[in-house]
Amino acid sequence: MEAVKNYNVHIDDKKRVTLRGAKYQYYNVREYTNGCIILEPRELTTPKSISAKTLEDMDKSIRNFKVGKVSDPIDLSDF
Repeated sequence: MEAVKNYNVHIDDKKRVTLRGAKYQYYNVREYTNGCIILEPRELTTPKSISAKTLEDMDKSIRNFKVGKVSDPIDLSDF
C-alpha cells in the first residue's frame, strides 16, 4: 500500500499529536508494543432505535420508582 501523506510530527507538552488535514473528527487508536500506532476513522452516528438492554433498564428503573425504591433527594441549590 502506498502512502498518501508522509510527514514527521512531534508530541506537544500534553502528549498530543496533530494530524494535518484530517478528514475525520474521531479516530480509533491501536498502539502496539513495537511503537506502531494505527488510526482508523470513526463516524459517530445516532442509533436508529433504543437497544433492548436499555429498554429493560428503563423498565426496571420505573418499577423501582413506583415501589419507592429511590435515592435521597439531591440538593442542587448550589448550582
